[in-house]
Amino acid sequence: MSNQVRATLWMGGWLVALLCMAITGRELISANMSVFQIMLIRAGIGLLVTLPIVLARGGTPAHTNRMSLHIVRNFIHFTAQYSWFLAISLIPLAQVVTIEFTMPIWTAIFAALFLGERITTNRFLAITLGFIGVLVILRPGAVDVHWAVFIVLYAAAGFGASVTMTKELSRTDSALTVVFYMFAVQFVIAIGPALYYWVSITAEMWPWVILLGAAGGVSHFFLTKAMHLADASFVVTLDFLRVPATAVLAWLLYSEPLEVWLFAGAILILAGNLLNLRKPSKSR
Repeated sequence: MSNQVRATLWMGGWLVALLCMAITGRELISANMSVFQIMLIRAGIGLLVTLPIVLARGGTPAHTNRMSLHIVRNFIHFTAQYSWFLAISLIPLAQVVTIEFTMPIWTAIFAALFLGERITTNRFLAITLGFIGVLVILRPGAVDVHWAVFIVLYAAAGFGASVTMTKELSRTDSALTVVFYMFAVQFVIAIGPALYYWVSITAEMWPWVILLGAAGGVSHFFLTKAMHLADASFVVTLDFLRVPATAVLAWLLYSEPLEVWLFAGAILILAGNLLNLRKPSKSR
């Protein structure tokens, strides 16, 4: 089995986990749980799962020479994840996910800036198509643009930066090391504001809380494994399948409309990301 096929399988798990996170996040926020509390619970459950594994291996996965990069990555990822959770409580789920799908475009930009990957003609066209797709979805001037759209764009850029740093970390640190420090650092960031805004967890909330923690944990393990096997720009492009899946789920669960403009914009973004997959010509 080729590395690309294995990366695709790992990304399948990533997609399912993120769909679960979207639904559980919406349900918990609708039950008046703060985003900070959600983030703390997610990181706490992840630590409960990963810490015993780290200890069972003699603490070896906790050894890293790149702690500063882990901290920067997780601060950026935390703020992006906070923005994402906040947005799904304010605007339609499918719109959030579709705009977030510009993440591969941001990843291509950051990979060029920090990993030395070239901005080829195809990638330049991909970036252009991606942002045109966002404009088609939002239709500024034709309809009012909700302010939450801008925090989704920030979230997408933040996720792109996080993915780029994950790719860099995967060159020296194991998937378990990357995931362990994600939970540890983000737990520390979230604990203060989460306790300040804490609400009691009811019996109805607990299934969603457990699902959120599990999905949040395995999603980043799957992503990190995929990053070991393929280029960052290829791996995150597979995330496109989450767009139609989320749109259908939001329609079934929340009666959110399936808008033509959303799918038109998504197709443009997909076209741009498919250009990212094309190998540059080797002819001189």
